[in-house]
Amino acid sequence: MEDQRTVLVVGSGGRQYREYLLASAARRRPLWLLDSAPPTWQAAYVRGATVVPLLDEDRLVPDRDLLVKAAHEIHAEHGVAGVFTYDETLVTATAHIAESLGLPGFTADGADACRNKHRTRTALTAAGLPQPRFAYVLTPEAAAEAAEAFGYPVVVKPRGAGASIGVVKADGPGDLAAAFMIAETATHGGAPAYEGGVLVEEYLEGPEFSIDGAVHGGRYEPFVVARKRIGFPPYFEETGHTVTAVDPLLDDPEVRGVLEAAHRAVGVRDGITHTEIRLTGRGPCVIEINARLGGDLIPYVGMLATGVDPGRVAVELAVGAAPALERHDGGTVGIRFANPDRDGRITGVRLPEPGAVPGLVEAKALVAPGAVVRLPPRGFLSRYAYVICRAATPEACDAALAEAVALTSADVDPVTD
Repeated sequence: MEDQRTVLVVGSGGRQYREYLLASAARRRPLWLLDSAPPTWQAAYVRGATVVPLLDEDRLVPDRDLLVKAAHEIHAEHGVAGVFTYDETLVTATAHIAESLGLPGFTADGADACRNKHRTRTALTAAGLPQPRFAYVLTPEAAAEAAEAFGYPVVVKPRGAGASIGVVKADGPGDLAAAFMIAETATHGGAPAYEGGVLVEEYLEGPEFSIDGAVHGGRYEPFVVARKRIGFPPYFEETGHTVTAVDPLLDDPEVRGVLEAAHRAVGVRDGITHTEIRLTGRGPCVIEINARLGGDLIPYVGMLATGVDPGRVAVELAVGAAPALERHDGGTVGIRFANPDRDGRITGVRLPEPGAVPGLVEAKALVAPGAVVRLPPRGFLSRYAYVICRAATPEACDAALAEAVALTSADVDPVTD
């Protein structure tokens, strides 16, 4: 008889970005949700839920001991076969739960080696792997010394943030003080372990890609390659992603070799990861490794293109099973986000109608009327809607996305605070 013990999901995330994951995971195993509020939309996908604060009220960081205690109580009553999260803030706490229950998944040390960008860089350096030159600095003066040593432009980033929040390109000495301030300020929006100080990194020329991959018993297998679109320079706001089912990077021996070695270097033996690389003149270079699935609906777009179900993969890895990664050719599928042209309160959103653009798969609003959206550096992830299109080639998909996003608009009341 198939094991019907529950899989514990730590944090459900926002519905617009994460419902598809919870739905697909529920099709593979019964789920128990550990979350900060009683389930609403989540109730359709879970066997049960336990309400516990995910973040400490004072420091706004995971209370590891409280979460581990709650997980043990759930295990004692219902039996827990595995645990996973798709929330960057919760990856180390989830790894502690897995370790304390003797379950498969990330070790706490491996999760932290991904979460802490300085530790990632140090591990990759020890392994001799290609990456930007970097320095961890505590003051603007030290940042300036590092930038002079690397040569401009440089990238300044927090150690423990995600979604490119607080990441800034400095083209010259006149840009560096502001870049340091933005990145350093962003360090105080996350875990105390990563507060204070920033990374200064050599800027690498070349296209950037993200790869969602599965690690089972130390064996790494990529299953989605997304070609990233970045806007709002000098910031690195992600404005879109495109996935081609038969992307040659999935089987490129040099790329795979770097990815496999990078995962060994940071100590990942079991779990799902989201890795970012740049293809440079000196080959593929690792930008970062994250101990979770990708955000921005990248795994969903990947599922539409390849048929690989990311929620199922996450559950299978959580219980120690080999994941199902067989791909089909669904062409090229892409997502493009719509951003306002100024800071403001969104009072209305208009989306393209079905059939308005050949290949349009979805068009959805991401914010409710009344939401305030601010552009970098005053705010990040400043989107009010997205469109998804499918086409036979990447070029045709990009053209369809451009047409669909041009038909997307918002009413914006300016805000001055």
